[in-house]
Amino acid sequence: MKRTLLAAFGLAAAALVAFGLPAISQTGPAPALEAASDDERVLTDYSKWTDAALNAELARRAVIERKSLMPMRDGVHLSTDIYRPKDVTGPVPTIFIRTPYNMNTLSGRSLRETVEGIDRGYAVIYQNERGRYFSEGEFEILGYPRSDGYDALTWIADQPWSNKKVGTLGCSSTAEWQLQLAATNHPAHAAMVPMASGAGIGRVGEFHEQGNWYRGGVPRTLFSIWLYDTDNPMRAQIPENLEPEMRQYLSAYSDLNPKKPAVTWSKQVWHLPYAEMLSSLGEPPGTNEKLIARAKPDNPEWFKGGLYHDNESWGVPALWYNSWYDVSIGPNLALYNHATKAGVDAETRDNQYAIVGPSVHCAYGALGPNFKSGDRELGDASLNVMADVWDFFDRFLKPKADAFQDKPKIRYFQMGDNAWRTADQWPPKQAEEVKLYLRSGGKANSMFGDGKLSFTAPSGNEPADTFVYDPKTPVQTIGGGDCCNGGVVVPGAFDQRPVEVRHDVLVYTSDPLTAPVAIAGFVDAILHVSSDAKDTDFAVKLVDVAPDGTAYIIDDTILRARFREGYDREVFMEKGKTYKLDFTPMTTANTFLPGHRIRVEITSSSFPKYARNLNTGGRNEFEKDGVVATNQVRHTKSQPSYIVLPIIR
Repeated sequence: MKRTLLAAFGLAAAALVAFGLPAISQTGPAPALEAASDDERVLTDYSKWTDAALNAELARRAVIERKSLMPMRDGVHLSTDIYRPKDVTGPVPTIFIRTPYNMNTLSGRSLRETVEGIDRGYAVIYQNERGRYFSEGEFEILGYPRSDGYDALTWIADQPWSNKKVGTLGCSSTAEWQLQLAATNHPAHAAMVPMASGAGIGRVGEFHEQGNWYRGGVPRTLFSIWLYDTDNPMRAQIPENLEPEMRQYLSAYSDLNPKKPAVTWSKQVWHLPYAEMLSSLGEPPGTNEKLIARAKPDNPEWFKGGLYHDNESWGVPALWYNSWYDVSIGPNLALYNHATKAGVDAETRDNQYAIVGPSVHCAYGALGPNFKSGDRELGDASLNVMADVWDFFDRFLKPKADAFQDKPKIRYFQMGDNAWRTADQWPPKQAEEVKLYLRSGGKANSMFGDGKLSFTAPSGNEPADTFVYDPKTPVQTIGGGDCCNGGVVVPGAFDQRPVEVRHDVLVYTSDPLTAPVAIAGFVDAILHVSSDAKDTDFAVKLVDVAPDGTAYIIDDTILRARFREGYDREVFMEKGKTYKLDFTPMTTANTFLPGHRIRVEITSSSFPKYARNLNTGGRNEFEKDGVVATNQVRHTKSQPSYIVLPIIR
């Protein structure tokens, strides 16, 4: 989803640096240009080659066709750059990267990986989605996977140089379109590597996030910010039907990349009404306004675009890359589980693999020795991403029967233990659900209150905890899982004590642990609540408290109370009544070490990550004025509030 994403297998420019690319300062010896089988190939290490050397190598080793126009079924043409190996006899497999971002010039990681693909005997193809840069047509988020994506695979498979096997690859927006394409089960789609693909997921299991637009029915601010740069209803275009030579010539001095006025998002995100966050900047109406108008997570309009939903089948073996501090780790692992069951055949179901690290969005290459997330040191999290990617593609695109063998179904980084673990399923089959109850004497406000977490349920009628939520002074988001938000939230494992001192934050903390408590899986939260407002939000946060008091965020979730009975309806609260809230789960793998404490925070806002609830019961996105809500969390024998930890015994 990042605006600065380059075409290098879909990775954002910032993420590419974080991907671990060493400083480039020298070239290696050029390999001989001759036909070679896979068994005869001697692969070159390009990690220290300069861009100039890589470009020279690409020109020497590849047949290059830039700004070709690939026809779609409705007559629209998509701008396509094709790189094919010269030193291969016979048809070759293809790596296909399709993106809404600027792919006019390859550099850095994108350039290096293209040369690596050529070196391994692959054709590498980049394509801009319709309505973006040199492609024709009108832009739509995810770029029409079922039609344009399908047609592109058909075109590739029909080329005389193609072995009719295509692998799709990318991170963020360059991964998300792949999901619905997988539902079409195109005969040429042999394998896929979707990285950080949450914004391509509509509804899966308990998650109704509709491409990260919501969490628990609460809009995420990141999407409006992302759309400011990505959605260009008034975009500049070159004339249609130009000859390829002229298109290439124009691309040499103009990349059709608009430079919009800079916005201080830390200020603009406060704008009310929320629906006018972009139009108040002078932006013409576009995608942002269309999506805001849908109002509910299960509005039928969400099921008409390019999002993948769990009523669809799955047709492709996949190697999934995800991160604990990305924007939608829960839906991603839920979709992995769905693919293992909804696959069209045994080969598809049995060949779903997932890797989950402790990084942020698309920054898998940052996972090296002495890795740090936010304020937390996590040790050696090293991961050789592309070694597995190429091995996976070799198995399914060439195919090489001995490639990608004996790999675990799931590899995940266990924070706290700071080590990679493996599992055959998610959650791991050793995980046992254990409830941890919220307890207090009615004064759990702030970290200085009397809130406790206990493995023992309340036996009587403990007094409720009360706090006041004013949408004019929301609780600040600090870290956690997020991305692509103009810098208003920096994701990662940051210390939560600056917000835990607030009186409108309820804090429940366990006693210091005498033995490690390792969790891996989905963390459910159940609250019994009341409010004097017709509608308000409740937010839950899971925290690991170190012996020195540092409170590292693990994950969080939120629920808009009006959607507690379903995301297709709105049911408002009545003053004096108590309601049970069942949140979409948090997702993680963390070991709470001896001497550490487990903590849960409850409040009614996490801003600017989530748009504020104005508590009126009206259409929040179109209102300017809010009301103050007095909210309660109850924890009695008959109305307990608790979280459910997936403890690895």
